[in-house]
Amino acid sequence: MKNYLEKLINQEDLTVAEMKDAANHCFTDTITDSEIASFLTALQVKGETADEIAGIVEVIRSRSSFNTAHIPNAMDNCGTGGDKSYSFNISTTSAFVIAGAGIPVAKHGNRSISSKTGSADVLEHLGVSLSFTNDHVEEMLHENKIAFLFAPHVHAALKPFSKVRQELGLPTIFNAIGPLTNPVSLDSQLLGVYRPDMVQMLAEALRKLGRRRAIVINGAGEMDEASLAGDNKISLLDQGNITTFTLHPEEVGLPTYPNEQIRGGDAIDNATILQNVLNGQKDAYYDTVLLNAGLGLYANGSAETIKAGIELARESIESGAAMERLQYLIEYSRKIPSEVM
Repeated sequence: MKNYLEKLINQEDLTVAEMKDAANHCFTDTITDSEIASFLTALQVKGETADEIAGIVEVIRSRSSFNTAHIPNAMDNCGTGGDKSYSFNISTTSAFVIAGAGIPVAKHGNRSISSKTGSADVLEHLGVSLSFTNDHVEEMLHENKIAFLFAPHVHAALKPFSKVRQELGLPTIFNAIGPLTNPVSLDSQLLGVYRPDMVQMLAEALRKLGRRRAIVINGAGEMDEASLAGDNKISLLDQGNITTFTLHPEEVGLPTYPNEQIRGGDAIDNATILQNVLNGQKDAYYDTVLLNAGLGLYANGSAETIKAGIELARESIESGAAMERLQYLIEYSRKIPSEVM
């Protein structure tokens, strides 16, 4: 570890292999909290690269207790958090819309980071279990096209890092890699990040991790979701090629709204917003979900254009398919024995 720390302090990047070796060392009994803290801090000060992100993600995924069979065409649409926009649960709501359009969504999430309510908080309030087993996840992805993977549950081995991160109280590489550590083998991904300078770099990391298609987006107002407030910066990964462009909502037939109009609240408030959107209530929340779900369907490749993805998203809501996915998840959770919950 000392050699890697010296390289980072000297502003030298680690290769994928070096990063995997260093990350694996962090899980050994000989590592100290101060070494882990120094490692994370040195990475942050130098600035993480796509190779370093890919390396640590591969190690974390390999240590997950989850090892699902291959789910054809599976995707995720989890953002990094950290934008401090206090928006409603955009990606969580959009996940049900994407699933309603027939795409398997392995929704990876956690409790609140930058908003008042994280995906786990709002889903728990609605009655969704945070303790699904490997078999549960596989069954739901096949039968319901959506399952929720609570990050602390599927990554229990990360406790050494969690303790150090809490004590540090500073941003680390973990603030960017959460959505990449989904233990399900993903074919495609929609990834939001609050830092515009990380958009292309995360697309490069996704390429190294083997995604067929992906979109990395920084929303107007530096949100970690697509925003209706103005231009969104996007990097599209398609079959190994990355292109970067901007997208304004008016280009795809959607109105503009200031980000203040999509603020959320506590778990109760955000659960109500989520249900209202899935029930087809037209407002800024609804249009924001259309944009994000549409981008997800385009990222997956099931829509040939972003505008076509938005129309598929609208159909998913208006047909009731998106709400059916949520209701199935709630009912499935009720059938799980209490000792599993």
